[in-house]
Amino acid sequence: MTDLYTSQRAMRNMRKAAMQRGVIAILDVGTSKIACLILRFDGPDHLREQDGVGPMAGQSQFRVIGAATTRSRGVRFGEISVMNETERAIRTAVQAAQKMANVRVDHVIACFAGAEPRSYGLVGEWELQDSVVTEQDVARALAACDVPDIGPGREVLHAQPVNFALDHRSGLGDPRGQIGNRLSCDMHLLSVDGDVVQNLLYCIKRCDLELAGIASSAYVSAISSLVEDEQELGAACIDMGGGATGISIFMKKHMIYADSVRMGGDHVTSDISKGLQIPLATAEKIKTRHGGLYATGMDDREMIDIGGDSGDWEKDRRQISRTELIGIMRPRVEEILEEVRATLDAAGFDTLPSQQIVLTGGGSQIPGLDGIATRVLGQRVRLGRPLRVQGLPQAATGAAFASAVGLCLFAAHPQDEWWDFEIPAERYPARSLRRAVKWFKDNW
Repeated sequence: MTDLYTSQRAMRNMRKAAMQRGVIAILDVGTSKIACLILRFDGPDHLREQDGVGPMAGQSQFRVIGAATTRSRGVRFGEISVMNETERAIRTAVQAAQKMANVRVDHVIACFAGAEPRSYGLVGEWELQDSVVTEQDVARALAACDVPDIGPGREVLHAQPVNFALDHRSGLGDPRGQIGNRLSCDMHLLSVDGDVVQNLLYCIKRCDLELAGIASSAYVSAISSLVEDEQELGAACIDMGGGATGISIFMKKHMIYADSVRMGGDHVTSDISKGLQIPLATAEKIKTRHGGLYATGMDDREMIDIGGDSGDWEKDRRQISRTELIGIMRPRVEEILEEVRATLDAAGFDTLPSQQIVLTGGGSQIPGLDGIATRVLGQRVRLGRPLRVQGLPQAATGAAFASAVGLCLFAAHPQDEWWDFEIPAERYPARSLRRAVKWFKDNW
């Protein structure tokens, strides 16, 4: 745990240094696309003259000066499967965004889906030395949390304090500066498969870039798609990507649960390809142009040209009705939503006071999805789009870019995490030089 703690602290310091220099890149490594946004941090004063978004959610701190997407290769289920292909795709996206922005970037903040996330709830308590809560007291309360055995080969991706209690008063967001005797803390810890994270780190390093931060796609999608009230009262964000569907639950403006289902929009495309015996590229085109989930009387008569260049005239001239296409797509979408429903039930989502569900991600753009989701998941379902961000191109404002926009907001205003606090000296190994230095500082 200490190695991870130090590496995350180093990333946070690197991010601060990159923001002070003014430019940082955002990289969304997905199964169907790799998106790169370049942000310039020049403060709200420079942007106040321009007509645009206000200071909500910290968007006024930065603007997008470069954006590019490319087809993702070598990524399956949100995890890197072919290193060379993924490296080439990342290089393509970053170079195109740099060319548009006319700047060079060295530091990136990345997000990814998959890696089998697991959530844990931790509790820690600390008796205050003075009556006023200091940052050191918060660090000691966090360090007092009993970290569960997360299993071999797994790493902690997020460790966020979600609630503080001071004596009998609970529900505190930030207790620093308040008066009391006993401080207790509830922490949400998200662990992922360590090999997946190491592969991503190695791939970004091979692209001659420095990683200045890493986040879960399910988390950052919710930051951009859930409105403030939904984050406060309780809501679930379902990020339907190409290879994986991320699920995150928010309460009191903090993520309290995250998971993923290893199915997404690419599985629907694959079903169309197998059912109609056509290439995947053609199946994707047909899904995008003619796809849907509710058949009407008109759809029996609406014929779709499959096309093709196999050389067989009869095969290339085939037509199907839209009803047949819907009959292929609907069972797979229902299966994905049933898996999501099972995950939400296991997380105890039914016990939350507000049970709002927001669908986002590229896979949520299938016409009629909200109707089926209402039937499978519950009555309170809406389609979410990411917040407006200064300078974002019109082509990148759709639901497919929820992760990328959320990562921009995460970079500008990260929530407090365990590694934002100085770890207490007694948590270091017994013969650590750093522990000795800390003892001298505290006692002399």
